[in-house]
Amino acid sequence: QVQVLESGGGLVQAGGSLRLSCTASGLQFDFGDYNMAWFRQAPGKEREGVSCIGAKGVYTHYEDSVKGRFTISRDNAKNTLYLQMDNVTHEDTAMYYCAAGADWGLMESMYMFWGKGTQVTVSS
Repeated sequence: QVQVLESGGGLVQAGGSLRLSCTASGLQFDFGDYNMAWFRQAPGKEREGVSCIGAKGVYTHYEDSVKGRFTISRDNAKNTLYLQMDNVTHEDTAMYYCAAGADWGLMESMYMFWGKGTQVTVSS
């Protein structure tokens, strides 16, 4: 069984910064073998992909609205994924989910293991 746990969410002012973390572990689960991604779901909206990173951390991809503001990274030695969120706006308010999968991209179907999410709320 794979456990995925997000942390770091909270209340942040518009224009501020926040860093999300995600750990993933389990029996016969090697974090460094999996592509990782962040998704988010705002109230009343469908869940959308935010960013993904390859298993070795070389390749990254961002959804257009977060390019230049968010940075995804990972530390395979610590089994941890990060999302640095800078210059946040009200539109970034959402539940943020971490996911692990074998495929590459921002489609939910590509990811097999999911966390329960961490809430990010941006105040004006």
